Amino acid sequence: MPGRWAPVEEMLIVKPPPKEARVRVNSQIRARQVRVIDENGEQMGILDPRDAVREAESRELDLVEVAPQAVPPVCRIMDYGKYRYEQKRRARESRKHQHTVTLKEIKFRPKIDKHDFEYKANHVREFLAAGNKVKVTIMFRGREMAHPEFGQEILRKVVEATADLTVGDYNTQASRLEGRNMSLVLQPANSK
Repeated sequence: MPGRWAPVEEMLIVKPPPKEARVRVNSQIRARQVRVIDENGEQMGILDPRDAVREAESRELDLVEVAPQAVPPVCRIMDYGKYRYEQKRRARESRKHQHTVTLKEIKFRPKIDKHDFEYKANHVREFLAAGNKVKVTIMFRGREMAHPEFGQEILRKVVEATADLTVGDYNTQASRLEGRNMSLVLQPANSK
């Protein structure tokens, strides 16, 4: 009927599987011919995928496509569950040994007290010692914005206080106001 809303059909959106699950196994292999390697690493030659699957089933194993981009695709007879477990374990092990460098931010004010400055400068030193980049931000309010040289002086003191932990040469006089803030990113000299 004109003027009335028609019922809307529900749509099911299917997301592609994660990249690690895109390995084809047994009947999922669609190539015309595949190069087959048995569980001992011996070449069995180029076979029809159905024959290769039958051979794998006779050995109570799976046919897994390990190099789909090769011509013909390379398939291996192996225990697929064990293969996936080994892949996940290797990925977990490689993530364990890497250190991600994060950006930490410490905010200062132009009229900061000496003790507060030292307290925050110690935090900057801790972050740099841990191998993290540190963004030092000077926040200005009201009439403070008329004197950016006060912020540049705070940045200079921070650079001096962390000179032994940073790498690079920092020109605090080149720092300009960006809106109400002035900032400088310090690079750690070494990371754990």
